[in-house]
Amino acid sequence: MVKGKDIIVVGIQAWDIEIGSNCKNIAAEFSKNNRVLYVNPALDRLTAMRHSDDPRVAKRKKIIKGEIEPFEKINPNLTVFYPRKINESINQLKPDFLFDKLNKINNKRFASEIEYAKSKLGIGDFYLFNDSDMFRSFYLKGLLNPLVYMYYTRDNLVAVDYWKKQGIRIEALHMKKADVVVANSTYLAKLASKFNPFSYFVGQGCETEAFAIKNEYTLPKEFESISKPVIGYIGALKSLRLDVKILEYIAKSKPEWSVVLVGPEDEVFKASELHKMPNVFFTGNKTEEELPSYLSAFDVALNPQLLNEITIGNYPRKIDEYLAMGKATIATKTEAMDYFGEFTYLAANKEEYVTLIETALAEDTPEKQKKRADFAASHTWTNNVEAIYQKFEETQKRLKV
Repeated sequence: MVKGKDIIVVGIQAWDIEIGSNCKNIAAEFSKNNRVLYVNPALDRLTAMRHSDDPRVAKRKKIIKGEIEPFEKINPNLTVFYPRKINESINQLKPDFLFDKLNKINNKRFASEIEYAKSKLGIGDFYLFNDSDMFRSFYLKGLLNPLVYMYYTRDNLVAVDYWKKQGIRIEALHMKKADVVVANSTYLAKLASKFNPFSYFVGQGCETEAFAIKNEYTLPKEFESISKPVIGYIGALKSLRLDVKILEYIAKSKPEWSVVLVGPEDEVFKASELHKMPNVFFTGNKTEEELPSYLSAFDVALNPQLLNEITIGNYPRKIDEYLAMGKATIATKTEAMDYFGEFTYLAANKEEYVTLIETALAEDTPEKQKKRADFAASHTWTNNVEAIYQKFEETQKRLKV
């Protein structure tokens, strides 16, 4: 375990982001035994102009003007810092030489802000952990000289249009220059190894206590009129990530099954045939506190992932939540999902989904449920960060040789 160190965390997600964040969870875990400086992404010029009415943007503008303190104390060992300089919006720039020139300017501004925060907190030698900030932090290794520079990849961001134009080139170069690359899925670790031989799978943390099999749950009222067996999915219903056709096929093939979908829908889902099927039920969006009760009503849980460049390497945290409650789980077969292969049923097509759901319903037992729950319970943030610590220490020793 790494103890008593200074760790600086940069990334693409700000501390005040409204959704869950691996980077925040990891930083909080770091801070249990180390002093952590979490540096928010700098405000960029286009965001400042287009979203001036956003309270978070307004706050950053006040910080830049010196009207608000740029530091926020989260716990005795964890400080969040809001950069006081604005960055130029360059993600979509071409040609490469112009992007590189402006990106170096952005990086120098960002590095100077980190140096300011370091000075205020009295930080000397430190580890630098970068959560996928491929552009703003591209030059930080040379500008800040950390003991170890670690790049963390948890999504195939370069498959997304926002990142693609410069990201395909820049992220490969960024991984190559990093001292070590760590990934939350085997697929992403393998992808990173093309650019850096020191690339490793370190697993994923998940807060599964709310979904623990030992808990007692109150059945939501919706299920009083829904017949069993219940085949369900929890999460955002987005056609970019989920295969609508798989869900339609399941519902059509087995009208005696109830298909329950919990989460907000995009326009494709709203217009799908699913809404015309009497055995399909949409509950709408639910709070995080409500989700365990909905999952408890499922007989089988699904993750009908659409296979594309964005999804193929993802570590699906929802699988850990499903398994934590002991639920029989069917998911689309991917290289990343092979990690769960012993405890889930992996389908290669819509026909296999129906067959495997039948199998899961027929062979489910309390013993199988406990094995699933025990497996999920091992995926704590503590274990995840222990694996990261190991790579920090191994890399520091390697660099000293």
